[in-house]
Amino acid sequence: MTMTMSRVMCRPTQPLKNVPSNSSISGQNQIIRPKEKVVLVMGATGSGKTRLSIDLATCFPSEIINSDKIQVYSGLDVVTNKATKEEQRGVPHHLLGTQNPNTEFTASDFCHMASHAIESITHREKVPIIVGGSNSYIEALVDKFGPRYDWCCLWVDVSTSVLHSYVAQRVDHMLGGGMVNELRPFFSPNGDYSKGIRKAIGVPEFHEYFRREAFSSTEMRMRLLQDAVREVKRNTCHLACKQLGRIQWLRSVKGWKIHRVCATPVFQKRGQEANDAWKNVVAQPCASIVSQFLYSANAVSGRVPASLQQNSH
Repeated sequence: MTMTMSRVMCRPTQPLKNVPSNSSISGQNQIIRPKEKVVLVMGATGSGKTRLSIDLATCFPSEIINSDKIQVYSGLDVVTNKATKEEQRGVPHHLLGTQNPNTEFTASDFCHMASHAIESITHREKVPIIVGGSNSYIEALVDKFGPRYDWCCLWVDVSTSVLHSYVAQRVDHMLGGGMVNELRPFFSPNGDYSKGIRKAIGVPEFHEYFRREAFSSTEMRMRLLQDAVREVKRNTCHLACKQLGRIQWLRSVKGWKIHRVCATPVFQKRGQEANDAWKNVVAQPCASIVSQFLYSANAVSGRVPASLQQNSH
């Protein structure tokens, strides 16, 4: 689904200046520079995080940093559902398909490279938008560098039953888009799927299919394929549940201020109606939140006590 977000809630895509507020002066001679602002886009797999991040980046002077621990590797573009060049709409992306697929990219590696990307982006007077489903990476980054920045956290939420149905359809779409042929080179005869991109959902699930396809009947290959696809769907839904649980934990236990936006109505519609719903219930509300965060002197961001989370929506 493609659409152009209304600019009603957006500021012109010009360099973002950090203008000191009245509280930025401490003592007679010392000036404390306002913290740089960073936007986080969170959500379960398939919820529309990537779409929202690109919508926001075309609305504000921004660049995107990928925080998905599998999309960071090169390869498996269909299986990992990387945004295509067309879908990126000219927005610069960092840490997307840049790493050797046969090496291990850790949370520590992510923190190191993401922090450099943030510094580079803010130096160009743009806003870093960090997006991805690997909440452990995001949590590690905020834990390590949290005090340096002001954070605005957006959560694109979709009801579990609706999301699971969509995820199953997306896997079927991947199957038609060449998923099997894309996966074949990553088959490991010894069954080692513990490192790099081979940990991606889809790779280990197809192990038995690739191991037996050469000497199986057509009927058996079809059965093995159906088994593999069913496992991919099941494990993707399981991942989505884990991701949602982690976001809720960050919100309620660690006390992160997270703006939740419900995208369920979008997934219950089709075609232009879905695009209209996306604009009305996701894109414009999130653009309004980000606009206030970036341009309002009274914007509140970052973490708040867990006791106040019932007031965060």
